[in-house]
Amino acid sequence: MDIDVIEREELKAKLDRGDDFKLVMTLGEWAFRAKHIPGSINISRVEQGAELLDPDDEIVVYCSNDPCVASIAAYKMLKDAGFENVRRYSGGLLDWEDAGLPLVGEMVE
Repeated sequence: MDIDVIEREELKAKLDRGDDFKLVMTLGEWAFRAKHIPGSINISRVEQGAELLDPDDEIVVYCSNDPCVASIAAYKMLKDAGFENVRRYSGGLLDWEDAGLPLVGEMVE
């Protein structure tokens, strides 16, 4: 399965414009509380995805970094469930933080 990706610059532009999309961090609740990209929601279980997302939503999933499998698994599950407009921000938290972009959470200094 080919994964449709979004790069950091495009994601930042979408956030800056206030585009209507769901930015989904796919790591567990403790990781989300520690740090996440502003505007993110946390979905770490398949059931939550069904409750919080609509098949018509534009969705961007991310986790910690490119090798992290959580966002890959979430991407595949969403696509398999009929969600058409899903992309993966493969760089994730590490790429965002390395670029000096803002994060929020209990572990953000």
